[in-house]
Order: sequence, then C-alpha cells, then structure tokens
Amino acid sequence: MDNFVFQNPVKLLFGKGQVSHLATELKKYGNKVLVVYGGGSIKNNGVYDDVMEVLKEGGMTIHEFGGVEPNPRLSTAIAAAELCKRAEIDVIVAVGGGSVIDCTKLIACAAKYDGNPWDFVVRKAVPQEALPFGTVLTISATSSEMNAGSVITNEETQEKYGWGTPLNYPKFSILDPSYTMSVPRDQTVNGIVDTMSHIFEEYFNESSNTPFQDEMCESALRTIIRTGAKVVDHPDDYELRATMMLAGVWGLNGFLRMGYAGDWGTHDIEHAVSAVYDIPHAGGLAILFPEWMKYTMHLNPKRYAQLAVNAFGVDPTGKSDEETALEGIRKLEEFWASIGAPQRLADYDIDDSKIDLMAEKAAVNGPLGNFAKLSQQDVVQILTNSL
Repeated sequence: MDNFVFQNPVKLLFGKGQVSHLATELKKYGNKVLVVYGGGSIKNNGVYDDVMEVLKEGGMTIHEFGGVEPNPRLSTAIAAAELCKRAEIDVIVAVGGGSVIDCTKLIACAAKYDGNPWDFVVRKAVPQEALPFGTVLTISATSSEMNAGSVITNEETQEKYGWGTPLNYPKFSILDPSYTMSVPRDQTVNGIVDTMSHIFEEYFNESSNTPFQDEMCESALRTIIRTGAKVVDHPDDYELRATMMLAGVWGLNGFLRMGYAGDWGTHDIEHAVSAVYDIPHAGGLAILFPEWMKYTMHLNPKRYAQLAVNAFGVDPTGKSDEETALEGIRKLEEFWASIGAPQRLADYDIDDSKIDLMAEKAAVNGPLGNFAKLSQQDVVQILTNSL
C-alpha cells in the first residue's frame, strides 16, 4: 500500500431520537441557521417537523431553502449562498440524502466567496473559508455525511464533476435509521447500488499489498448483499435500515481506502451520462459497472476472481480466473436485477445518439481511472456495451 495521512473529523450521532441533539450541535457555531432540503419528502414523513421542533425549542433563528435536485445544480447552490449572505447565516443543516448534502457543501463555500463557485468544482480556485454545517441523513447511499466530497452539475454546460476540500467535512451528522424507513423502493435500491459501487471503486485500486483493506471491502459487500436483499421487501425493519445506514457511511468515509485512491473511472463515466440525461446517479452505475468490469477484467483476472469468490461466493473449482471472474460479474448483475436496479441504458431511453458527447465529457481531462486507464475511445466502447 502507499504512504498516507488519514483524518476524519466528523462527529456521528447514530440511532433513534438523535435529532434531539440538533440545536445543541448547531448552536456551537451560531444562532442563525439555514435548513436545506430537497423536493419536500421530509414534510411528508415527519422529519421536517422533528427538525423544526428541535430548532424552535433551541431558540434558533430559522431560514429555509428547499428544492435541491437529485443531481444538485450549480444555480441552486448559488441561490442558497446568496440567501446565506443576505440573512447573515451562521450555520447550515442539510436535511436529506447525498444530493442535499453535496449541494450544501458548495453552498457553504459559496457563501464565503465573491466569485462563481463553479471555480471550486473545476479547480480554478480553492475555498479559503466556508460556513459550518451539519447533516440530518434521510437516505443511506453516498457517505457525503462523513466525507469531504461533493458532486455538482452545471446545467448550462451539461457538466457534472466531483470536487472536495477539507472545508467540506460536516461538523456533525445525525443518523437515525428510522428516518430512512419511508424511502421509496427505487431510492432504497439506488442506495444499495451506490454503496456497493463506492466499495468497488476502492477495491479496484492502483496499489498492492492490501489484504486488510481487501477483506474489509469483501466483508462489507457480503453484508450489503445479504441485508439489501431483505430491506427492499421489509422497509420498516429498523435493524435492516440501521445496517444499511452504517454501510452507506462506511462505504466512502475514507476508512476502506487507506493506502490508495481507488479507480473512479466508472463514476467519471456516469457523471457524464447523468450530466447529459439527468438520470439517477446510482441507476447509471448499476448499468455501467458490470460493463466496466467485463471491459477491464483482462488487466488483472486474479483480482476479479478474488472478488467473485470472497464477495459473491463463486466456487472456483475447475475454473480459470477469467471464468471465475465472469461468474462473479454475472452474480452482481443478477443481484442488482433482483432488487430492481436498471440493467441497460435503454431503460432510461438512452440510445447511441450522444455516446460521443458523453465520452468526450468523461475524458475531458484526459485518460480516466487509476486501476484501469481509459481513453475516450474506451469510454465509447463501454457506453456502447451498456446500451
């Protein structure tokens, strides 16, 4: 493994009723709070009422900003940042899933910046300060509640990129599994796919001598597969939801990737697809990841076979590494199909008319990926295979 420095400063408050600590945590940073949320589901499932009750009892001055999109947009973050400036907001709380939290990260930095915050996303500028923020998680998927990453879409240019800064770490995150019980089946499925995809990106890495990390990834995947198969049919089971919530946090909070960066080429390709077509991120990953695996398997068949055996229970007896690996990929496809994940780009009415455009956007900075270096033409082939 490579040399590394690790630090994760996020305070987690996990379990039933932890929202009762929200005002106490926020008041460490000020009294004027902006509550950021998405399309309004939190007003139907009781989360909004819980949050507002705690904030009012805490004597906080409350401002609201709703309407954050599933693929959060630059224009939305700019509008919220302007509200922060006008209202002299002290602290923000993101109430929702990864999209709301990702948007809040840009809002927090943009509120302390006079230029276009897209500068941060495309690395033209580095944030020097940001408003503090916390989160109340309602969807298990991205680990944005415990990492410094964010993904933002510029709807005008049809660009979607990931970015990050140490200022993007939440000060705290409240994780109550009961808040995820009302999540619709398709979003629950998306969370399972997203969490697994993060682990795949880390498992296929550019380093060597990573047996400890490998076993952590493999055991996490086994747990997610076992739990995910049940939670889609038993959404009100607190224990299942708690397991998936912890898995979502662990999938991308930095612990599994100590000593390497991971690949991330599939995420780059999916960002290009959803920038052009505005499809759900995890839906795109469910389609693309098996095709990426098939396309890159020749680079290290032994590693793919290891994943097949240790995560998907493939019996390697009498099989080559390539045969074992392909069976593992088939088992992944079968599992995702069994819980209702999309399987082909055609499921989103995507044809070959914009493949070249998507490939160009994915490879805008040159070859992508670390484990498997992909050219623009490689991306074209993977997208074509995914139709």
